Amino acid sequence: MIHNILRRVIFSPASRKNINLPVFLAATAATSRRTMSNVSAIDSRIFRSLFGTDEIRNVFSDTAYISQCINVETALARAQSTCGVIPSDVGKHLTSTLQSTSLDMPTLEKQTEIVGYPILPLVTQLVTQATSSSSPDTAKYIHWGATTQDIMDTASILQMKQGLDVVERLLGDLCKSVAALAEKYRDTPMAGRTHLQHALPVTFGYKCAVWLSSLQRHQERLSQLKSRALLVQYGGAAGTLASLGNGDDGLRVRAELARELGLSNPSITWHVSRDGVAEIVNLLALVGGSLGKIALDLIIMSSNELGEVSEPFVPHRGASSTMPQKRNPISSEVILAASKILRSNAGLVLDGMVADFERASGPWHLEWVAIPESFVIAVGALHQADFALSGLVVHAEQMEKNLHSTQGLIVGEAVMMGLAPYMGRGKAHDVVYEACKEAIEKKRTLFECLMEKEQVTSNIEEEKLKGLCDPVNYMGAAGQMVDDVLRLT
Repeated sequence: MIHNILRRVIFSPASRKNINLPVFLAATAATSRRTMSNVSAIDSRIFRSLFGTDEIRNVFSDTAYISQCINVETALARAQSTCGVIPSDVGKHLTSTLQSTSLDMPTLEKQTEIVGYPILPLVTQLVTQATSSSSPDTAKYIHWGATTQDIMDTASILQMKQGLDVVERLLGDLCKSVAALAEKYRDTPMAGRTHLQHALPVTFGYKCAVWLSSLQRHQERLSQLKSRALLVQYGGAAGTLASLGNGDDGLRVRAELARELGLSNPSITWHVSRDGVAEIVNLLALVGGSLGKIALDLIIMSSNELGEVSEPFVPHRGASSTMPQKRNPISSEVILAASKILRSNAGLVLDGMVADFERASGPWHLEWVAIPESFVIAVGALHQADFALSGLVVHAEQMEKNLHSTQGLIVGEAVMMGLAPYMGRGKAHDVVYEACKEAIEKKRTLFECLMEKEQVTSNIEEEKLKGLCDPVNYMGAAGQMVDDVLRLT
């Protein structure tokens, strides 16, 4: 595998002029050694395909993060050149020079452990690179007026911006898959359940539309949070931009930096106000919560006792090492686990909001764990959900069979409401309750038991009572609500 990667990189025309082969070989070898000792399910060679995708891992990889840090440093130089804070040609020159930077990753790793943050050792290498390929006067403007957290926060925001694009796309794909189910099964009757007991009739399309409605709200939330949460960070040591003087130079640079990077310009430095980061990760947790609800429904509905749906069949997927008959709902199980992880990480970033004074003494570090993990887990869950729902096998006949399995008890409310105009709701409830009790104890249909009650037959004709006892006739506005949800897709 490594040889194939090397071949693609070394012989790629776009890469020839930038590759530093000895450094790349050393870094690749180190990466290979670490891959063999991965301990997290999200980047495990065994479990990684269940809990994420390579696309989102690439967004949050070490390489991508350091690349974003360099992007922020060069964008800062360009912004300062544009604003006249540093010589006008420096930004363009540094950008050109640092685009082909070859980093000594083992040294960066070692020094990060010593310093506690990667920016100082990174800047040291960038200055060395720029000095060797240009004049020292240009290199000295790297990281001008910035502090470590400015670069790290903005790089992280850029990663989250990319990550949200992936989430948004997959959320859109999933909405289409669920909408197709809602439309196809709009009028397919099934038992609605409360407390895992038959409650009232619904349709499978209605159930899918309920799922879809929450996903649609997540799409709206995602769109709305971008301007609030995807903020550039540039404030200097205590956030006041004092390093650029007492005028408005710092504010002009920050605005230009935001423009360069395609981020929003905040009204004030936010490095100890972490609500934007928390909102993003909590959005992912909300998405995970909705996916977890869907997964739990699918798991229960696919049980042998219900048999109403099945995940798409793939040979040996969900197989057991001892029970040849097993087809476990693997995607739903993974989604359910992912949902719990996302909710746990939401708590981490909420804790990270409680920062002391003008530079936090630790809570910020929680985000280094929660952000990349949440994005990988969320994208993995969306991927699994779309797989399960786009190919979901719906057993409509079994849904109908289950609907009638309680011998008409599921329409107890319908009969009660039908009798209420004649005897009042309270009295009607008591009459139907007794009929339901008899039906359960004597293993008879509700209709049969009702027909033996003079209080019922004296008020409702047999044909009307039959209509009240037919679950298909008691769907309320389910179909119209499905249509309303589908109009929003």
